[in-house]
Amino acid sequence: MVSRTELNDASPLHLADMIGQSSVMAQVAVAIDAAHADHKKFDHALLVGAPGLGKSQTARLIAVEMGTELHEVLGQSISGPADLNALLLDAKDRDLIHIDEAHELEKEFQTALYLAMDQRRVILQTRAKTAPQGIPLNDFSLLLSTTDEFCLLQPLRDRMRLVLRFQFYTVEELTTVLGQRSHALGWPVEDGLLPQIAERARGTPRLALRLLQACRRVSRANGQFLLMHEHLRRACELEQIDQIGLGPNEQGYLAILAEAPNRLNVLAARLGLPARTVAQVVEPFLIRTGLITKDDAGRRELTAKGYDHLTQHRLPRSTECENMCKRKPS
Repeated sequence: MVSRTELNDASPLHLADMIGQSSVMAQVAVAIDAAHADHKKFDHALLVGAPGLGKSQTARLIAVEMGTELHEVLGQSISGPADLNALLLDAKDRDLIHIDEAHELEKEFQTALYLAMDQRRVILQTRAKTAPQGIPLNDFSLLLSTTDEFCLLQPLRDRMRLVLRFQFYTVEELTTVLGQRSHALGWPVEDGLLPQIAERARGTPRLALRLLQACRRVSRANGQFLLMHEHLRRACELEQIDQIGLGPNEQGYLAILAEAPNRLNVLAARLGLPARTVAQVVEPFLIRTGLITKDDAGRRELTAKGYDHLTQHRLPRSTECENMCKRKPS
C-alpha cells in the first residue's frame, strides 16, 4: 500500500464508513431512505455538538448519499442580504445548503432565512420608489451546524425537522477511527499506540487525528515509517500535552487550584488569559471529566479526581503533591 501524507486524503466516503455517533447515523439513514422512497428532498436538519465531532463531515456525506449538490458556507461569511440571497438562489431542487457555525448568523439573516423557507421565495429590494420584487426559490434542503444552539432563533430551530445531536466519542470508538484512518493512509503503527492516542483526544476525533499526524511528523523527522510509542511521547512533549490530553493552560489552571479554591477572574489573571477564554476554552473539559467543580458562589475547586491527576501525572514525588494529597477533599 502506498503511504499518503495528508489525513484528509482518507476521509470517509460514505455514511457506512463513519465510526461512532450511532444515534445520529441511524436518524440520517432513515431520513435518506424515506427521501429516496418518496422521491423528495432530505428533511431540513439541525446538527448540534461540540467542535470536531463530525458535523461537517456528516453534512457532506448526506449530499453524497442523496446524490445532490452541496452548497457549504460559514455563518460569519454571510455579511449582507445579497450573500444570503445568492446562496439560496443558487440551490436547485433537492440540493443541500449547509451553513456551518450557523450561530454566527446575524439575527436579521436568521429571520430572513426562515421566512424564505416558508414563502419559498426571496424578497429583493431594488430602487427606493420601486416595490420589492419576489423571486421564487427551488425546493432545497437546509442543514444548520452549530455548537451554540441557544444562539439560533427559536422559529428557525423549530423549522428543522431533524435534530442531530453529536456526542463525545469513547476511547474505543476513537481507537477504531484512528485504526481506520492509519490503515487507509498506509501508516504502519506499533501495537498499543492507537489507544494511547485516543486517551489523550478528549473524546474528539479531530484531536485524535491531529495527534496521530503529530506522531507521524516525529517519526518522519527521525527517518522512520513505523509510528511508535516513543514518537507519541515526543509529540506530547512538543505540544505540552499530558496523559489525558491537558495542554499547558489546563495544567496551569489545575496547579493554581491546588493552592486554594479561586474565582474565575483570579484564575484568568494568574494564567494571563481573558476570563472568557478560561470559561469557554479551558474549563469545559475539566468540568466534563470531573477534575474541577464550581460552588454556588462561583469559586472553582479541585475534586478528588483532580488532586489524583496532579499527584499521578504532574508531580508524583514532590513535596507539593504530598501536601495536596493531605488536603484532598473526601
